[in-house]
Amino acid sequence: MAIGEAERLKRLVFLGTGTSQGVPIIGCSCQVCRSDDPRDQRLRTSVMMESDATRLVVDTGPDFRMQMLREGVTKLDGVVYTHEHKDHLAGMDDVRPFNYMQKATMPLHASARVEEALRRDFHYAFEEGRHGGVPNVEILPIEDHGTVQVGQLSLEAVPVTHGKLPIHGFVAGDLAYITDASALPESTMARLQGVKVLILNALRPKPHYSHFNLEEALEVAAQVGAKQTWFTHLSHLMGTHSSRD
Repeated sequence: MAIGEAERLKRLVFLGTGTSQGVPIIGCSCQVCRSDDPRDQRLRTSVMMESDATRLVVDTGPDFRMQMLREGVTKLDGVVYTHEHKDHLAGMDDVRPFNYMQKATMPLHASARVEEALRRDFHYAFEEGRHGGVPNVEILPIEDHGTVQVGQLSLEAVPVTHGKLPIHGFVAGDLAYITDASALPESTMARLQGVKVLILNALRPKPHYSHFNLEEALEVAAQVGAKQTWFTHLSHLMGTHSSRD
């Protein structure tokens, strides 16, 4: 996806658009999970944002390694996290090759909740006297409506509700990226007014307690009124890609 030349964000890559289980799901024999259409094969949800000189990834799920290999990424300037669930966090250890190639610490931009999860799940990366075979990372705090600065890319963190969990979406220039939302606070809806590109989760046709379903996502998209809306975090229950062309 190309972004307008006036924006500091020049390019966004969908690294994955699937749910926590990915698509296809292990052991599922539905039409979507049996499809040989590559558009029906969805890795865990994540995006890569780029400017002329900066590249960042939003979330490092279980597929992070394969996503980096698939895109041929050899330089990464930082990671920004939406929340602490494993489908968004589990691949953090695979920042190590970037440590080696860049000979630098990897900045991880995270809320207090995400920081707690990182320090718990990857405790070996934060212990004193750690050896060289662990991630070399620095955690930088994210606050509601605060600025996240990664190289030349500047994002605003906007509060999002994921079931009962407070998480973050991000606005970069005229683009907004929101995943795993079940509700958006008034302050976030106000901030989204005027964006040209909206990326939003739409889990499935039926309601879900912690994610927008398709009807809810369409309603939010209509309220925001962006020129383009892209749906992500899609389950196999959304049907095949060809059925929605």
